[in-house]
Amino acid sequence: MERSSRKKFSSSFKSKVALEAVKGLKTINEIASEYGLQPSQVSEWKRVLIENMPELFERKSQSREKHFEKEKEELLKIIGSLKVDNDFYKKKLKPYL
Repeated sequence: MERSSRKKFSSSFKSKVALEAVKGLKTINEIASEYGLQPSQVSEWKRVLIENMPELFERKSQSREKHFEKEKEELLKIIGSLKVDNDFYKKKLKPYL
């Protein structure tokens, strides 16, 4: 028995379907049957579009700042972990130096 693979949709297709759902001219079920999708998938794409709309109007520098701030936090965590490891090994190796 062959297992069917999942369909992969382009981001432009997803945005087209989600935008149509947001407009509200057709029901979710009508849109889903028109494009051969599950209604839950259309609803999910609609939710994602609505959640990410504010980011479309942000300035690029604000988006970059958020990205750099998140990256900075991750790097500081790594540095802290490495410092703890380094101090541990210094204590363990002290008798041999």
